[in-house]
Amino acid sequence: MKISTKGRYGTRALVELAMRDTNEPMLLRNIAKKQNISLAYLEHVISPLIAGGILRSTKGPRGGISLNRKPSDIKLSDVIRLLEGSVAPADCVDNPDVCDRADSCAARDIWCELKAALDKILNSTTIQDLVDRQGDKDNSCAAELDVVLE
Repeated sequence: MKISTKGRYGTRALVELAMRDTNEPMLLRNIAKKQNISLAYLEHVISPLIAGGILRSTKGPRGGISLNRKPSDIKLSDVIRLLEGSVAPADCVDNPDVCDRADSCAARDIWCELKAALDKILNSTTIQDLVDRQGDKDNSCAAELDVVLE
């Protein structure tokens, strides 16, 4: 399973929104600029997140995009499912009927284990977890910069 730009950029946009001190709507063009993502592509990525209830869109002069739930309530599995679909590495994992050998295939057992491992990680990781990790990375980079500047 390879996470596409859709999944990666959608996750980055959510982290960008979650790292702000406020949940006021943010213009999509500002998210695109801060994350170095094409605005047109980001609009395409954001739509399923709005439809899935993770984001909300507010129209008007103070409009934009904002989180519809707390970052700690948004599982990465929900984000990836909305943007990518299944994380199964082979079609036979989710639908054994596509292969006559599904019940007797040792490789399928591994693909099922791989999907279970991915599901476990994605289900136990929230956007807040990523915000915390990003904060640690930002602090580490700032500390390294201080050492270089001294």
